[in-house]
Amino acid sequence: MHPLETLAAQAGALARGDAVAAEHEAARQFGICNACRYCEGFCAVFPAMTRRLAFERADLHYLANLCHNCGACLHACQYAPPHDFAVALPRALARVRVNSWAEHAWPPALGALYRRHGVTLALVLAASLAALLALAAWRNGTLWGALPGGDFYRVLPHGTMVALFGPVFLFAVFSLAMGARRFWRAVSPVTGVIAPGVAASGEAADAALRLRYLDGGHGDGCHEADDAPTHARRRLHHLVFHGFLLCFAATAVGTVFHYLLGRPAPYDLPALPKLLGAVGGVALAVGSAGLWVLHRRRHPLHGDPAQRSLDLGFIALLFWVAVSGLALWALRPTAAMPLALCAHLGAVLALFLTLPCGRFAHGVFRGIALLRYAVERRLPSPVAPGSD
Repeated sequence: MHPLETLAAQAGALARGDAVAAEHEAARQFGICNACRYCEGFCAVFPAMTRRLAFERADLHYLANLCHNCGACLHACQYAPPHDFAVALPRALARVRVNSWAEHAWPPALGALYRRHGVTLALVLAASLAALLALAAWRNGTLWGALPGGDFYRVLPHGTMVALFGPVFLFAVFSLAMGARRFWRAVSPVTGVIAPGVAASGEAADAALRLRYLDGGHGDGCHEADDAPTHARRRLHHLVFHGFLLCFAATAVGTVFHYLLGRPAPYDLPALPKLLGAVGGVALAVGSAGLWVLHRRRHPLHGDPAQRSLDLGFIALLFWVAVSGLALWALRPTAAMPLALCAHLGAVLALFLTLPCGRFAHGVFRGIALLRYAVERRLPSPVAPGSD
């Protein structure tokens, strides 16, 4: 066997060993939780847990992605460290969760990047792509200088942007869709192969859009640095989520303006693409900056420390996309506009490239877990007294 193949096989074996150990630990802790049931009225994880007596791999992947990592169970648990039982469910499920993303990633080779994608990689990738775009603009003689109307397409032609970003974006969407399909099939035995109805789909969509389970299970919010609950994390997630959607909507509306209405960018207020992008950019910048601060001060048992770089890398990219987009707007009339454009496009391209192997996947997998939960809640409990 080639030395590189040997190293890859060894790395894969270590990853599989870590995944099995994480699943065994999560199953052990669920066994204790299932006997105690003090947290049964908290988030969706605990009612789902009580429907099973044993925790197979599909169950653990399902429950891990159903967990929103609010931290409420950790601070309510009488068996949390330093107790000998050492029940720290947020950390145990975080380790299973990232392994489930890696296992169901498509193509499978992307799974390894979940263990390597961090702040440094994200920022270096964005900076490198921005430098390549700046080099292309320099070769065209458009890297520096004010342009009439702040015309982006004199820096990088529209066709070049479409040819560069279109395939990357479509691959990211297709890769995430394939990963979601693999995960859906993997967790189907958990609730049976049942098509979700309108009621279950509506319930799952409501829980996802309102971030229902980021209320800490008691309505007072998540726990961050200590056992004092706060709604900060939920509100910041809303800013990021809706800011991202508004920015995407700005791009979609801009596409309609360009191809159907014959109105190419750039736009000025009060044009709808500019309005959507401005509001979305501010929301995304504020939300990602706030999540960075909260993540840095979270309780050490909230999640897996080994994943901190993965989480912060995604947050840093979102912040760079938002801030560089706002800076591009401010610098459009100046000679620095081409550089600002390259910096923004480099960040956007880096975000697209890392979507299938980064923290973005948690929203996709969590949505599937919420849908499976909504289906499961409508079925008889397999462990209820008198059930077959």
